[in-house]
Amino acid sequence: MQAIGRIGVDVESLGCDLLSISAHKLYAPKGIGALFVRRGVRVTPQNVGGHQERERRAGTESVPSIVAFGEAARLARLELEERSAHVSKLRDEFESGVRSRVNDIVFNGDMSKRLPHLSNISFRFIEGEGLLINLDMQGVAVSTGSACSSGSLEPSPVIRALGRNDELARGSIRFSFGKDNSAEDVAHVLEVLPRAVENLRRLSPLFQQSVSDRAKSPEEIFVAS
Repeated sequence: MQAIGRIGVDVESLGCDLLSISAHKLYAPKGIGALFVRRGVRVTPQNVGGHQERERRAGTESVPSIVAFGEAARLARLELEERSAHVSKLRDEFESGVRSRVNDIVFNGDMSKRLPHLSNISFRFIEGEGLLINLDMQGVAVSTGSACSSGSLEPSPVIRALGRNDELARGSIRFSFGKDNSAEDVAHVLEVLPRAVENLRRLSPLFQQSVSDRAKSPEEIFVAS
């Protein structure tokens, strides 16, 4: 769950029966997590074996990872407001810079009701995977979708559900900001991103067609919703 450690999460307010948490989202070690199960909800065992974890899952628990997870959760709660303010400021500076430097983009999702550390942008005329590789070579780590959909060539069903077409869904990139990111990091991304987009669009037949169409109709296209 991306919201844990970013905003306050209360299972009673949410009214959820199940809630899973990955430790690495809170800067704890990978490979450990937590599952909230509301009293009365029956969960089918994941595998057969011992009675650990009330028979929901067999196997020896990693005590050091559990302790690290608990400490990371404590710090996340203690620093929640500070971290949230920090990443939202970086995200807003980043989005403002992208708007002024790159044309033909679409901001995906609600611009006010969203997590403070995420920005999802669709870049027209290019594939998101191509932009991801280009940015990775310049030290910028981004994502074209969730980890569970990595390797898939299908456009993101989440972006499609927002009403975007296949082109915009395939051209979407998710930028994430964390507590250790700085204004210098944002400046670096804003330096390399426009150049990467420009280079990829030069190779795009769709972009060349768009340039030709604009020459016939000089109205500028800039999408930012």
